[in-house]
Amino acid sequence: MATVAIDAGTSMIKAVVFDDAGTEVAVAREPTTVRRPHPGWAEQDMDSVWTAVASAVRAVLSTVDVEVAFVAITAQGDGCWLVDGDGEPTGPAILWSDGRAAGVVESWRRAGVTEKAFRINGSLGFSGLPHAILTWLAEHDPARLEASATALYCGGWLFSRCTGLLGVDLSDASVPFLDPRTRAYSTELLSLYDLDWARRLLPEVRRPAARSAPLTERAAAQLGLPAGLPVVLAPYDVASTAIGVGTTDPGQACTILGTTLCTEVIRDRVDTAGEPGGLTVALDTGDDVLRAFPTLAGTEVLDWASTMLGLAHARDLATLAEQAEPGAGGLVFLPYLSPAGERAPFLNPHARGTFWGMSLEHGRAEVARAVFEGLTMVIRDCLAATGADATELRVCGGGAGSAMWCQLIADVTGVPVVTSADTEVGAKGAMLTGLVATGAAPSVSSAARDYVRPTSSREPDRDRGELYARRFELFRELREISTPGWARQAERRA
Repeated sequence: MATVAIDAGTSMIKAVVFDDAGTEVAVAREPTTVRRPHPGWAEQDMDSVWTAVASAVRAVLSTVDVEVAFVAITAQGDGCWLVDGDGEPTGPAILWSDGRAAGVVESWRRAGVTEKAFRINGSLGFSGLPHAILTWLAEHDPARLEASATALYCGGWLFSRCTGLLGVDLSDASVPFLDPRTRAYSTELLSLYDLDWARRLLPEVRRPAARSAPLTERAAAQLGLPAGLPVVLAPYDVASTAIGVGTTDPGQACTILGTTLCTEVIRDRVDTAGEPGGLTVALDTGDDVLRAFPTLAGTEVLDWASTMLGLAHARDLATLAEQAEPGAGGLVFLPYLSPAGERAPFLNPHARGTFWGMSLEHGRAEVARAVFEGLTMVIRDCLAATGADATELRVCGGGAGSAMWCQLIADVTGVPVVTSADTEVGAKGAMLTGLVATGAAPSVSSAARDYVRPTSSREPDRDRGELYARRFELFRELREISTPGWARQAERRA
């Protein structure tokens, strides 16, 4: 029997049909719109996201003649998707990339709250998380909070539309209010953020036994599927993608080359020591956690650079970059282009993109090369921050289709880079989770061994690796030098 997996990203909804061998047989995509009504804001109309999901599912089902065993849902994480007592939206979703609450987070950082929270849950909070968004709403839009009954995430919103039930997956719930050791909401964290009043908004954490529920008649009619079909709430996209690429056991690492560059590793314990950074995402496999470092700027930087250089596509940017020598003629690019700054492996809402060393000697090829190298230095930075001694790095997402970039990642990080036969890896992880939830597989690890098919592996080049090791140290030094300048610019903008 087949599976329909929904992967609701920030800018694109994907519905994927997998056959009983775990092979992608059909994909449908529906774009969604991110609204930016004010500088730094990022919102989506919640009903339009559901409409796009229904359209994508109907479209993919129209291309195949299969019997569907279950539907699995994964989606963008973080943000705040508020609904009332009837499960209806009380306004637009405020997304993970929203920066309106940057001042809130900065005040917490100065007061030491951010570090105290990290010592509890191993996560470095940022402005696109519910704690900051709810605090901002309490000051600027208290009427919306009064009208709201539950603060969902995107996956929970879609699950509620399919099943009529409210809840959150353990992975989504992990940040910012969960204690990953107890797998329960932390009273200490709520008090630390002065958000004891927000406990009523926190959704039920749906553990493995409750992550599946039947499809309602209303949703079935909208999706074109039989009522009563099992609907599985899988981990959010960052965690589902790790599963889909085969990163399921302690020590394994992967990087998502997408809207966020997310480098992550499975750990068998919670570690809240060391420099605060990244996220600690609780998993349903014993005491395992995912140490994730999702940046705020990813492949959108490539799109930006392509447009700036008059190129049609990021593929053309890679071709142009190959015309420059490794090291980009000494040009260094700090790729922090998000209006919300950066969140991994460090937190700075004022971080901005910066070129260092540019002169008349540099041309379009060196600029293109510097952009790719800058993004890849971020990957190495995040991999180092995981604390893991990775022996390979599995990569996925749109950027994994670039042979040039995959080789560059191997050279910069110094570890082999492995790609997967699957293109829709987040959906694949949701499907594997669904197999376990419906009793068709004993564990996520065994399902990954049976259904994930690695393809190419690129080994690091020793000589280029030595060059990039020196460049990496320079990259971090220049970032430290840039930090006061970013703060000064922010003061001037204010």
